Amino acid sequence: MADLHDLAKGSPLSRRGALAWVGGLGLAAFVSACADDGASSSPAASTASDGSAASGTVADCVLAPELTEGPFYLDLDLVRSDITEGRAGLPLDLRVNVVDADACEPIKDAAVDVWHCDAEGAYSGVQGAEGETFLRGIQMTDADGATEFRTIFPGWYTGRAVHIHLKVHLGGDETYTGQLFFDPAVTEAVYRTEPYAARSGPDTPNSSDGIFSQSGGVTIVAVTVDDGTSSGAVTLGVQRA
Repeated sequence: MADLHDLAKGSPLSRRGALAWVGGLGLAAFVSACADDGASSSPAASTASDGSAASGTVADCVLAPELTEGPFYLDLDLVRSDITEGRAGLPLDLRVNVVDADACEPIKDAAVDVWHCDAEGAYSGVQGAEGETFLRGIQMTDADGATEFRTIFPGWYTGRAVHIHLKVHLGGDETYTGQLFFDPAVTEAVYRTEPYAARSGPDTPNSSDGIFSQSGGVTIVAVTVDDGTSSGAVTLGVQRA
């Protein structure tokens, strides 16, 4: 059974102002696992039904289905990289790379909008946290198609696997909504530490989560944990209309 030791071996600009930077690129669907070198295919880890890594090879730029937005999205003016607002939890430096689905080349100035629950399973702005904005924020991709957020490893709530929500905006009304997931071994190790260990659970693994099954397991964040902090990365692509 893995533990953390084993795993170890913003700007005041508004969302509307940020989106005004973006060109009129149509957004058809997410893809994942696009190679940095833009090759058409390369070896990559496939995903087992429980969301753990499995041996195998998958093609780069595999189209992934759109996933539900969920009930807790808020349209806020929060362009910032640090979204923690002091919430307790394992620090997570999350990198989201956005690439062109066809060319596997980075896309600059896409707006990546993320939101997720805290270690106790609560979302800001709802569920008794009205007026709060923790664990929500937007970043624009740089010339390498990359965005980075400082957040915490998400908590869980009844009926859902551990996840992070996100949207990618390319301009106008063209938006893709998706969700990011985590390897069960990583989640299990993190949840044996405080403040997560104060709660039992989670009660729904990836393998029992209907939304995870719709994702095909292609949006799992690759996480490393080291000395009380963690970092994670995922590559997502969009297909220009």
